Amino acid sequence: MEPGDKMIETINGAIVHCKVGVAIFSPRYCESYFCLHELALMVENNKKIIPIFCDIKPSDLRFEDDKTCPPDEAERFRRALREVRHTVGLSYNSLDGNWSDLITNASDFIVKNMCKEGDQI
Repeated sequence: MEPGDKMIETINGAIVHCKVGVAIFSPRYCESYFCLHELALMVENNKKIIPIFCDIKPSDLRFEDDKTCPPDEAERFRRALREVRHTVGLSYNSLDGNWSDLITNASDFIVKNMCKEGDQI
């Protein structure tokens, strides 16, 4: 992105046109409106999502609504989180994991999935 670009429009356009999405989940991921919006957009556009779970288990992904989020948005987020909880991903534990190995494995998996989609790398 360039200075002056509208962040939401640019990100939304990139998600709509991508082949494979990567979501990196942390213990505080579900507190971010923007993270949840991007995940929901990937799910709604039937993108292949490669989840990376950093210091969190898939079963721990929950949206806790503090009643500031409109009900339709809250349901979008819950639906997207349910979807990704049942998607095979990569796991990383920051206490004993090797960050370099995670990046290598994730990159290999992304390229492999993009090639399955018929894209040229």
